[in-house]
Amino acid sequence: MADEQHVFETADAGSSTTYPMQCSALRKNGFVVIKGRPCKIIDMSTSKTGKHGHAKVHLVATDIFTGKKVEDLSPSTHNMEVPVVKRNEFQLLDIDDGFLSLMDMEGETKDDVKCPDGELGDNLQTAFDEGKDLMVTIISAMNEEAAISFKETAKND
Repeated sequence: MADEQHVFETADAGSSTTYPMQCSALRKNGFVVIKGRPCKIIDMSTSKTGKHGHAKVHLVATDIFTGKKVEDLSPSTHNMEVPVVKRNEFQLLDIDDGFLSLMDMEGETKDDVKCPDGELGDNLQTAFDEGKDLMVTIISAMNEEAAISFKETAKND
């Protein structure tokens, strides 16, 4: 018995990436998992059904990482998964090969966040090229991360 090998692959504190919540408790501008993706609820409506049916909740949401619109219909008494969403601010150190080099408040660096596509990415690159000190807001949920905004920090002279 003493020679059994235990292998633990994960090094987190065992926190889940989602938690259950009753469908009727969800709110507009809240978060929900639809089709396995973390989404922000942009509209929801409840429909009353016939004599023996359940009330249904119609959710319209956007994927927080891709921006795609998704819809779901679920009985109001059923549980749905809600993603644990975190927002963190990082100082931008460099933009290299499409990835952001970031530093948090403790001085830890992070180099695995892709530079955002489209206008946000272009504006970020332009501001960085102009030599501005930038803080980037990173949203993370369900083991995915993305830069969602940035702002210029006040220089301390």
